[in-house]
Amino acid sequence: MPGEFALIDRIRARVRARPDVVLGIGDDAALLSVPAGQQLVVTSDTLVAGVHFPTDTAPADIGWKSLAVNLSDLAAMAATPAWCTLALTLPEAEDAWLDAFLDGFFELADEHDVSLVGGDTTHGPLSITITAHGFVPEGQALRRDGARPGDEVWVTGTLGDAAGALQQWRARGPASAKLRYRLDRPTPRLAVGLALRGLATAGIDLSDGLAADLGHVLAASGLGARIDLGRLPTSRTLADHFDEAARWPLQLGGGDDYELCFTAPASAAFAIEQALAGCGVGASVIGQLEATPGLRFTTPEGADYTPPSAGFQHFQGVH
Repeated sequence: MPGEFALIDRIRARVRARPDVVLGIGDDAALLSVPAGQQLVVTSDTLVAGVHFPTDTAPADIGWKSLAVNLSDLAAMAATPAWCTLALTLPEAEDAWLDAFLDGFFELADEHDVSLVGGDTTHGPLSITITAHGFVPEGQALRRDGARPGDEVWVTGTLGDAAGALQQWRARGPASAKLRYRLDRPTPRLAVGLALRGLATAGIDLSDGLAADLGHVLAASGLGARIDLGRLPTSRTLADHFDEAARWPLQLGGGDDYELCFTAPASAAFAIEQALAGCGVGASVIGQLEATPGLRFTTPEGADYTPPSAGFQHFQGVH
């Protein structure tokens, strides 16, 4: 069974270094060059087996998702990804598992020109911690605190697919491969984040569910919002497996969508549609911001609706 340094060598052999990596894996720390006029954006996420992904998830999908959730944070800040570190805790040092994990990890890293520049390996229950770094021009980061009364609330893609897959997995019944793919391989909306520079007023990625994550934007901006449930974007696959009433809890509190939720004035709608035309994903207006704090939901019939869950929180249950 390989030791720690053999694992590190196996990882390092897969790395593609960018020109701005002065010193990467192999020393006590990395040396990296930040371009002039850019601010460094840093985010970190830990994924734990049985909490952030089902225990039967394929290692390649774990590798993909562990990086994707971090790149999604960079997308929400309108940042261009550059580097990452990887802290990998493994119950056993298995070459086959590690190689498959790295296949998924580097498939996504290479797609977005992300260089792995350091990290750690240790023995213990399976968990993955990644710290991702990106650049954004000074003053152009998309933050949570910039929303304004009257702004429209947008979301990219469709909501609830990953949560639907997780519910099917827990039920151990018939399951949709398309929904499971959305759970295992979320798509970080990096192109959308870049396109929204100068157009959106605030943004966040949807990791814990629309209700919880939009709530963070509202709290940071000191505003409220009303969301029209009839306008929530829904995939045909989710609609085929869950009726409307069953979908709303998945879309509002299920989490793991990794779509972007952003706000913008109504006057920017056409410019946003034009900017997103080449991003490979659409976006939908689902509601409007209000001066009165609080998040309110309205059914297509005009009735008020209260979600059964406000979204995922650690130490209050598991995904």
